[in-house]
Amino acid sequence: MDISFETHLLKRGIKPTAIRLLLLKAMTEKNDVVSLTDLETELETVDKSTIFRTLTLFHQYRLLHTIDDGSGSLKYALCDDACECLPEQQHVHFCCSVCRRTFCLRDTAIPLISIPQHFVVESINYVLKGVCGTCAGGRR
Repeated sequence: MDISFETHLLKRGIKPTAIRLLLLKAMTEKNDVVSLTDLETELETVDKSTIFRTLTLFHQYRLLHTIDDGSGSLKYALCDDACECLPEQQHVHFCCSVCRRTFCLRDTAIPLISIPQHFVVESINYVLKGVCGTCAGGRR
């Protein structure tokens, strides 16, 4: 992320507080899809409910998107600067059955699907499941 954390929050209309800056910094450094538990472990001095409320705020202002990978626990990933989380901007996610990590496949767009007239798509959840490249170790 080229711009400061404070500027990044302000750009999305979020007031930068110490906790928000700390959480954004932690997510940026992980550069990965994270769960609430991951962030609790990383930020052990911050209350779980504070982390959750901050993630909810970040999602509301489209600073991050959520992923339901079927594990029973929502995952979170920071959005790109240009992302508005519109259905046409959403991408595929991959959940590894071995290491249990979830990956954003940002260069893999969700295919357009024909829906009935008068239906309005607000979000899409497209998760592929299998074995990631690291766990597969080059096997085919």
